[in-house]
Formats: sequence, C-alpha cells, structure tokens
Amino acid sequence: MGCRNKFGMTNMLYIVGTPIGNLEDLSYRQGKILASSDIILTEDTRTTVFLLQKIESLFGFKKKKTQKLVSYYKEKEFERLPSVLKYIEDGLQISLISQAGMPVISDPGYLLVSTVIKEGLPFTVVPGPSAVTTALTHSGFKAENSMFVGFLPKRRAELIKLLYKIRQIKTLFPDAVFIAFESPNRIQKSLQMISDILPDIEVVVARELTKKFEEAVRGKPSELEKRKYKGEITLLLS
Repeated sequence: MGCRNKFGMTNMLYIVGTPIGNLEDLSYRQGKILASSDIILTEDTRTTVFLLQKIESLFGFKKKKTQKLVSYYKEKEFERLPSVLKYIEDGLQISLISQAGMPVISDPGYLLVSTVIKEGLPFTVVPGPSAVTTALTHSGFKAENSMFVGFLPKRRAELIKLLYKIRQIKTLFPDAVFIAFESPNRIQKSLQMISDILPDIEVVVARELTKKFEEAVRGKPSELEKRKYKGEITLLLS
C-alpha cells in the first residue's frame, strides 16, 4: 500500500474533497494531505495556490518545496492518465482535487478512479463538502429518496426528455428529490420549461452555498422563474 512520508501519510492516490466556497471548511486531514503531496492534479492551478496558502495559515502545513501542480480537467483526463499512473507506480503521493467540492461528482476523476481500480493501484477518498448534500439539507425536502442528475442538459430537446423522465419517476416515487447543477445564464429558461412540464412541483434554487451571499429560495417554478440569479446554482425538485 505504499510507504509513509515524513508527514506520516502513505504515498498513493488521494481523491480529496475541498471547500465549495468558504475556505474555512477545510479539514485538518485535507490540509495535511494536500501540503504533503508530491503532485496535485487540479482543475485550476490558480485557485489551488490560494488553497495551499489557506492551509498554511489555518494549520501551519507548508507545502512541499518540490510539489508540482498539474492542470487536470475533463478534456485533459485521457491525455494525462498514463503519466498519472506512472506517478502512482513510482510511489509518489498524488492528490486529485476539483476546483471546488468532491472530484468525480460532475467533475474530473471518473476515468482515473476506474482505471486505478482496474489496475489494482492504491487509492483512498478524503471526504469533503459537496454542493449536492449541502443543498439537499438546505431544501427541507425528505432526503431518503434523492437522485443527482448532474448538470441540466444545455439542449432544449434533451432537457425536455429529462423532465418527462422525472415526471414518470415521480408517479412511482412521489417523495423523490432530484438535484441538478445549472448555470445562472440558463436557470430562468430551465425554470420556464420545468413550469411547462412539471407545474406543480416544489422547487428550491440554492446558490452561492457557504459563501457570503448564500441563498435558498423556494416555490413553484412559475414563481421562481421571475427572479434573477447569480453565482453557482444547485437546483432541487420535489
């Protein structure tokens, strides 16, 4: 399972959750692992620099002098895969992070995780905040039967198809909650389409979670489509 470094961490691949907005949501374990990593695979190297600075200020963990930040986003996953596997095989400590939240959850990481499982390489998951679970708790909806559908489709026909599927599922599971990510540029049009197909459904628009302007608004889609929204949005239908 790899050797231990001077931080007491085992050298392997770490899938690390990071704050979705408020950097004070960092955990001690996250900070220790990221500071001691030889390589951090990250969607945005600039935000990772700020994250490492926050880790030092909160916990006193200084990043490794030889640490390398590697740009790693969905379009680069396949291209980066061979070199990342070589890093793991060479016994380096590798961390994969998203720009915010948990990797793999609508973020890069699926290809890497599925491959290391297939190859029998060592890895572990370091849990952290997720907009999905945070928004679900904010909503006040029953959480037992929830389904995350990722980003809502950009194409109108695909979104209509998804909404009709949701309507069918709701006939079988009335308490089911559907969770999705949406862009502030498209949210009003999406709410209009939801209003057309699911006019009586209860909706929560949660935005800027854990940040200064955090907000969760509730109502029917026809009511919420009249509002304007900024920032990162998580949409819940129940």
